[in-house]
Amino acid sequence: MYFPRRIGVVTQNFDFCHSMTRLCDDICRRHPEFGHIRMPQVAVTFAQARSPAEWGVQARLTPLRFEGGSIVERRKGRLWTVQRVYHQGRESLYILTFLLPRFLNLSFEEKLITVFHELYHINPDFNGDIRRFSGSCYMHTGSQKSYDRQMDVFAQQYLRMGAPQELYRFLTLSFSELQVTFGEVVGLRIAIPRLIPMGKAA
Repeated sequence: MYFPRRIGVVTQNFDFCHSMTRLCDDICRRHPEFGHIRMPQVAVTFAQARSPAEWGVQARLTPLRFEGGSIVERRKGRLWTVQRVYHQGRESLYILTFLLPRFLNLSFEEKLITVFHELYHINPDFNGDIRRFSGSCYMHTGSQKSYDRQMDVFAQQYLRMGAPQELYRFLTLSFSELQVTFGEVVGLRIAIPRLIPMGKAA
């Protein structure tokens, strides 16, 4: 799946999801705060932003398990499960999606913070659930700004750990610059998994 190519002389393409997976894998290998993440079970995908506006959702993490890693959850007296997702022969526990072209039109620093932001949502037990903080704002510790400031710290630490430039160089380019260089920006697309009543679950 891809966005239409806008120039006629380049015949290559750029696999955004492959490049992002390689970057995330290196982050998880180098930075101890992310060492619990097994990228072969995180499907990195893209979706097309519905609006060309720069503001809006840049990326999202979809957990494929309920709280505590459970495969079932009771809602309104009925048990539900989540549709299973398999990618490259493995069952995925998370789907990490970037909205293009919006994400790629951020600054390099904003892109890297966004990557760390989404990865940090992955539960420390890597059980398919999100990381849950205490209190009612269990996703961002009560302040998304404070959360993102910490992600900036993690990002700068990663860069100082000898992160290979060839892995994150693509984040220095905008969507249109990638198109000019490679012709097409391609990647994996996966529909959002459905909740399935247990009576209909396989």
